[in-house]
Amino acid sequence: MTTKAKLLAVSLDCPEPKTLAEFYHAITGWEITYAEDEYASVSDGTTNIYFGRIAEREPVTWPSPNKQFHLDFRVPDVERAVEEYVALGATRPEFQPGITEEGVRWIVLQDPAGHAFCVCPESS
Repeated sequence: MTTKAKLLAVSLDCPEPKTLAEFYHAITGWEITYAEDEYASVSDGTTNIYFGRIAEREPVTWPSPNKQFHLDFRVPDVERAVEEYVALGATRPEFQPGITEEGVRWIVLQDPAGHAFCVCPESS
């Protein structure tokens, strides 16, 4: 039998870890558990998002085959959340594969360091 693992954290490379910790704290409500120039983190007490400083990191454009991952977040009101997150420093790329004639299935945003994340309705 294979030993089962529990996810502890996701680590994101970025030029400004404290800035990203503040952004994700604002959108998730998770506590900033560490904040230094080289490293920062947010946590809900179980799962963490870590941010490590890579000064030369360049954001990946969206869409792009160079995107290596993205995060998905559920919210009660997608359009309102998107508006708030953009006000906090996220950007909304033009290409939106989750918006169809039937409605909004999800909206792709990029955090202040250029990492893609999706804002999804609670019912998805």
